[in-house]
Amino acid sequence: METALFQDHSLHQVDERIILALDFQTKEEVMNCLASLENQVRYVKVGMELFYAEGSAIVSFFKERGLQVFVDLKIHDIPNTAKGSMKSLAKHGADMVNLHVAGGVAMMEAAREGLEQGTSAGSKSPLLIGVTMLTSSSQQMMNEQISIPGRLEDAVVHYACLANQAGLDGVVASPLEVPIIKQATRNDFLTVTPGIRTVGSAFGDQTRVTTPAKAFELGTDYIVIGRSITQAEEPAKAWADMIVSIREGK
Repeated sequence: METALFQDHSLHQVDERIILALDFQTKEEVMNCLASLENQVRYVKVGMELFYAEGSAIVSFFKERGLQVFVDLKIHDIPNTAKGSMKSLAKHGADMVNLHVAGGVAMMEAAREGLEQGTSAGSKSPLLIGVTMLTSSSQQMMNEQISIPGRLEDAVVHYACLANQAGLDGVVASPLEVPIIKQATRNDFLTVTPGIRTVGSAFGDQTRVTTPAKAFELGTDYIVIGRSITQAEEPAKAWADMIVSIREGK
């Protein structure tokens, strides 16, 4: 039986909701990866590793090839700097950008203003997404190292509510937290969920993870997946198998 993702034709096509994390250091590695995927990818994530190595031109490189781009730099600074950073990012044509909710409401509001000011007339402003708790964070780490008391889930929901208050489009969180985030904010508040592993893949440095099919079943809007695909022996097959698993709800 197909999942609700495919039954609801008002939703984007599934390949537009799967963001491939291109955690490489050179354009050559990126091109080899995309070539191995046989043009199946529609949305890519440019993280710090690639952005710092290739610069902002990498965003234009992807846009010229018809791809949507999530620039994952996790801005976290004083409001004025966050505003300027987002204003600059908007000029490069990113479709989605993010920041750390821990920077506070004033910083998030300033960042949103920067995006709006940096977006050219007639163009759509990038989606602004707030990072709650990294999917590598555990309950113990949050309590003992970051010194935030209470349950991790409560901290995530609190951050999501702050992001909603600041006018952000959504948050980055674990797929396991999507239902409580939607309940605490609103159903159209976007969730972008890393910590995605295909069946049988190693967790690596992630702790709060699940499969692509389970993430969509939990109600997420976008999944971010990287190593399960990019480090697979046959990336194109791994991608195709993932699509099948989503369709079958496995």
